[in-house]
Amino acid sequence: MPKPLQSRAVLLDLDGTLLDTAPDLIGTLNDLRAEEGLEPLTDGMVFPAVSHGSGPLISRGFDLEPGQARFQPLRQRFLDRYQERVSLTTRAFDGMDELLHALDALGVPWGVVTNKPGGLTEPLLKDLGYYHRAACVVSGDTLPWRKPHPAPVLLACEQLGMAPADCILVGDAARDVEAGHRAGVMTLVALFGYLAAEDRFTHWGADGVIRHPLEVLQWLAGDVRATSPLPRASCYA
Repeated sequence: MPKPLQSRAVLLDLDGTLLDTAPDLIGTLNDLRAEEGLEPLTDGMVFPAVSHGSGPLISRGFDLEPGQARFQPLRQRFLDRYQERVSLTTRAFDGMDELLHALDALGVPWGVVTNKPGGLTEPLLKDLGYYHRAACVVSGDTLPWRKPHPAPVLLACEQLGMAPADCILVGDAARDVEAGHRAGVMTLVALFGYLAAEDRFTHWGADGVIRHPLEVLQWLAGDVRATSPLPRASCYA
């Protein structure tokens, strides 16, 4: 007899977990730099900001802080241009489609919990064929709160009809782990995502790490466990 699953649902962060959105985000930033008469930045120069949204990308791309006069106009132009090419070169990470097919075959619902605004999340997921497959999609503006607040994760669990203790949240940022812990779900760090060299993911307090999407299946079945508890860090300044 197959071993019964210990967890019954999977929640995925979007940028850097479900989808490799970096090519379109970096491409949009460099398009904007070109309009400003600036040379393109290399992927390596931008990569640490990719998982953290448009604000850090503008800061990285134009050496600006949020309070400076040019920041918000550039950020809005970035969002407008990104929306035009949101799914141009974005694809799922290697192994992610295999994971989703396996979850579907097992009857395990999966959903998306992201800080990306719904006006970008929904077109992207629809363009790539994931929107109607996902059992729930909670975007960054679905609620007044975003990760690391637990509310988006709790809403996703509610929409799945699952208790938080029956869910796994996979993400590539400290805010994902904190939101998951505060909501009471199991948390896994996707090492294939957008972790920067300075990210001390071993200090985030996740229940485990995965190097390939299909490793989620082992955690669903309870075949692996963290060997020792890791210290938890808050994302709040």
